[in-house]
Amino acid sequence: MFKKIATIAVGLAAAATVLSAGSATAAPGNVTLGGGSGIIIDDMYECSLTTIGNDAGGRLVGITAGHCGGAGSFVRAEHNPDAGIVGRFAYSNEDLDYAVIEFDRAKVVPVNRIGNVTITGIGGPAQFPSIVCNEGRTTGNTCGFSYGDIFDSRIETWNQMCVIEGDSGGPVVIGTTLVGMVNAYLAVPCIGPEVGTNITTILDDANARGGAGAGFRPI
Repeated sequence: MFKKIATIAVGLAAAATVLSAGSATAAPGNVTLGGGSGIIIDDMYECSLTTIGNDAGGRLVGITAGHCGGAGSFVRAEHNPDAGIVGRFAYSNEDLDYAVIEFDRAKVVPVNRIGNVTITGIGGPAQFPSIVCNEGRTTGNTCGFSYGDIFDSRIETWNQMCVIEGDSGGPVVIGTTLVGMVNAYLAVPCIGPEVGTNITTILDDANARGGAGAGFRPI
């Protein structure tokens, strides 16, 4: 059984109240976001950002897992929620389980390194037995080997690395090359394999659809 791994914030009712109050009084400020940053969606769910960059329309956009939110969902930076709403989901694809977030340039400083993961480019799907790593807002930096595209889906790749709730959307990299995102784990967190959508599949779909995210290039 696959388990998608967004998570509900601890103390949901209290947290939602605090965040709402904070957004009313906090002055706008810059927050740093990159692949692996924690994000809070609709003051309810916590996920990880896959990557951030610019699209062909000149928008500052990011990518995360589709089950983290739908079109119109608002985003705060987990490390500084009092900075207010820093972006909104422009589009969410349930079939490929990815979403595009359009960020407010006045509030967000995009970076290519968070924790132990740096993203310098985009690459094709991981193949067995490549070593892949993830940066997630829950587990931090974890690595393991890739099984590759077990069922020849041309959509997703299986990897043996630790992910748990809140890591949804986290970047999967080989070295500094982004190859996919974290979407789900099989049966048991950190023990069962992680499965995630290939970044080339995501970008091909975004390009074909047009609008926010089309022509994306990471920072």
